[in-house]
Amino acid sequence: MKGFISIGLLILSNTFMTLAWYGHLKFKDLKGFENLGIISVVLISWGIALFEYFLQVPANRIGFREYGGPFSLLQLKVIQEVISITVFLIFALLFFKSEHLRLNHVIAFILLVIAVYLVFKK
Repeated sequence: MKGFISIGLLILSNTFMTLAWYGHLKFKDLKGFENLGIISVVLISWGIALFEYFLQVPANRIGFREYGGPFSLLQLKVIQEVISITVFLIFALLFFKSEHLRLNHVIAFILLVIAVYLVFKK
């Protein structure tokens, strides 16, 4: 159960982080946000990222073997990276219509999934 909770929190945290890192690139399309300076954009992104930390830190503690979770540190990191790429891919395809999924992207994603498999292999 701790593994599922950890993964769920990682998905949520990566959603906030993706919004913090890349969401501001769509500000030009939002009324009232189109002329913000870089300091304002950084502060807004930082505020969004705060929620990421409120989810990421518990996700890692709950999932980490030394705190009673099922995952090693390396397993947690590889899981997080695959979640991060997956969340980013969904975000990019939904909000940035100029981005297109190509065969090399699919192959790269498959290789990441293979990395998850390998990191769990004894």
